[in-house]
Amino acid sequence: MKKITSVLSLLLTGCVGMPAGITPVEPFDLDRYLGRWYEIARLDHSFERGLSEVTADYSLRDDGLVRVVNRGYDQTADRWKQAEGRARFVREPTQGFLKVSFFGPFYGSYIIFELDQENYNYALISGPDTSYLWILARQPYLSDGVKQRLIAAARDKGFAVDNLIVVEHGVADQ
Repeated sequence: MKKITSVLSLLLTGCVGMPAGITPVEPFDLDRYLGRWYEIARLDHSFERGLSEVTADYSLRDDGLVRVVNRGYDQTADRWKQAEGRARFVREPTQGFLKVSFFGPFYGSYIIFELDQENYNYALISGPDTSYLWILARQPYLSDGVKQRLIAAARDKGFAVDNLIVVEHGVADQ
């Protein structure tokens, strides 16, 4: 019975682990983080495969959780894809460690481990392990210097940055 309870608990809470060596940013200010972010680069996963023009919009919900709307353009199908989810803090709201759900009670880690603390213009995001990585920015581009610094930081943390997919922007009619 203990095994069944443990498995059910894992399934219902999802994977909110953190890769070794990753530390969520502190201080973190959710109000400054809200709004639109453009995906600059990512490691490949089936839920985003083939998408360009990827954005993530974060806003507060009436229940205090964070509304997450991810949107991207599928050039092959010539259509936009969108997913809406919700996020909540795993620990303190001053720490960039959230869990996000797009599928009922199943949550995954969303760990902000690099952030432009001054202007909140770029961020490095990890999932529960080093197979998940996103570089986000407030604009659909980043300077090469900033991009290379973020890639180097991710490489130092054990991410397979040679497999990063650079996300195209400006290829679809909005």
